[in-house]
Amino acid sequence: MQASISAKSVGGASGSRMKVAFKGGVSPSSSFVSPLVLKPLNAITSGLSGMFRLVARDLAIDLGTANTLIYEKGRGIVLNEPSIVAVRFDGQRKQAVAFGAEAKVMLGRTPEGVKVIRPVRTGVIADFEVAGMMLSHFLGKVRKKSRALLRPRVIVGVPSGITEAEKRAIRDSIEGAAREVRLIDEAMAAAIGCGLPITEATASLIVDIGGGTTDIAIISLKDLVYSTSVRQGGDAMDEAIINYMRRRHHLLIGEATAELVKKTIGCAHPDYDNQEMEVRGRSLTSGAPSALVVSGAEIREAVSEVVSTLVAAIRQALENTPPELSGDIISHGLSLAGGGALLKGLDRLISEELSISVRVTDDPLAAVAEGAGRCLDNQELYKHVLF
Repeated sequence: MQASISAKSVGGASGSRMKVAFKGGVSPSSSFVSPLVLKPLNAITSGLSGMFRLVARDLAIDLGTANTLIYEKGRGIVLNEPSIVAVRFDGQRKQAVAFGAEAKVMLGRTPEGVKVIRPVRTGVIADFEVAGMMLSHFLGKVRKKSRALLRPRVIVGVPSGITEAEKRAIRDSIEGAAREVRLIDEAMAAAIGCGLPITEATASLIVDIGGGTTDIAIISLKDLVYSTSVRQGGDAMDEAIINYMRRRHHLLIGEATAELVKKTIGCAHPDYDNQEMEVRGRSLTSGAPSALVVSGAEIREAVSEVVSTLVAAIRQALENTPPELSGDIISHGLSLAGGGALLKGLDRLISEELSISVRVTDDPLAAVAEGAGRCLDNQELYKHVLF
């Protein structure tokens, strides 16, 4: 009696196993295949699998005004750092001192000669040299973890309506660390990250409130029916809180304190007016350190102008929606993404103002990076949304 055996490797990064097919009527007993046969084959397939892991590590980047997130194909989000660099000026030369979270701690606390810089403003690169240093550092950290040999292919989320020069600046800042750079509209990426049915003939309304910009889009059949980008977001709210504290209480506070106030008691709806916290800064009347207690109602008043601008932009998007798609939006509602979506009561205010249902996605901060990452995982399905 004769039998032939064919074997192939099955499995991914966690290891390989052998799938053995028996021909000729031989019983598939586990004792039939000798370990002497399996061991070399397993070693070969594991080695090949490891080789492919070393060369195929494509990345998706959400280059935000507030935070930079990097998604690695097959691993998910591997980096989430503030888009901040601490720089020491040596004549005309800039030398990076710290990046990300380490640099953010230094905001307002730097010695002479050191400056904390946000190289990305309103969703676009404001300081090309510092942005290049920051991206090189972040990509270097990711590549060190993944042990990739070849430079990765990269997808970057960009705001709606940016100019060709701004697109070129983003490509140029990354091309040195990537073998190919593709761009995706941030609103489209956020919609994919939120799990909206963008491939279907139905309207999906997404609002991505970032640090520097708010992207609003109505999507159907993998295309943008309407899109706009408002240069207002979380940073504008922080600035509004700083101005309010200076004007109303004659108290000077910094960016970090304003952001903490926004996250702690910031709100857009009267239901959260009773919250309180102590705010510390410098008195503009005496010049001495000072502290006072502020309420949620005051912070709601402080950010009301920014919130009203966002609501007006969403209303304009609804007014520009074709009638058939308006019915879909009534059925499915609006999805909120981005860090600004975490402002307490914002979803309720938008729902009351515009009479539509509003849903905050499960992880609003990661929606753009997750969506761009899914484009890496399913490039054939999403190839038309890249440019």
